[in-house]
Amino acid sequence: MHDAFDDTTAYRAELSVRVDPPVLPDDPILQHNLQVPNSWWADPTGTLEKVSAVDTRRVAVRQQYMDRAIPEFLRIPAAAVTCWTCAHADVHWANVTAPLRLLDWEGWGQAPEGFDSATLYGYSLLQPDTAARVHDAFPTLGSPAGLAAEATVYAQLLQTLARGDNLTIEDQLREWAGDLQRRSTSP
Repeated sequence: MHDAFDDTTAYRAELSVRVDPPVLPDDPILQHNLQVPNSWWADPTGTLEKVSAVDTRRVAVRQQYMDRAIPEFLRIPAAAVTCWTCAHADVHWANVTAPLRLLDWEGWGQAPEGFDSATLYGYSLLQPDTAARVHDAFPTLGSPAGLAAEATVYAQLLQTLARGDNLTIEDQLREWAGDLQRRSTSP
């Protein structure tokens, strides 16, 4: 553990486990086709299923945020959450290794079902083959139950554009928005 202080803020860094395998890319957004064996895809699917089964009162995503951000950034009403589950809440490519380890756990807690897979999908949009692979690996994506998670992740990512982050996926986010808007009006 390491603590540091300045005039108004205290910082604490805590190392719980040293992980030897490198992250897949060093950027949250997947910039190049992912080079992992087909067998690797069973690991994130199984791991995120285990994470989602953890019972916690810790909160990663608040309904109040969804109620405000989804209409603001996606121009649709916030989708109803049919199931809240535990989520890592920051599953992007710079937090994933091969063999699989999920890094950077400070934001974990309850989120709409499918939140982690929606996050990984959002950060895969520059690479259509990998994005399709993520979509196929997680059946919640594209389902009515997954709409709340996908819309929330979309709103979060679009919000980052205003800060100048994740600009490389802006066009892909707009395409995803069209899909989410169509799904929100489907019976």
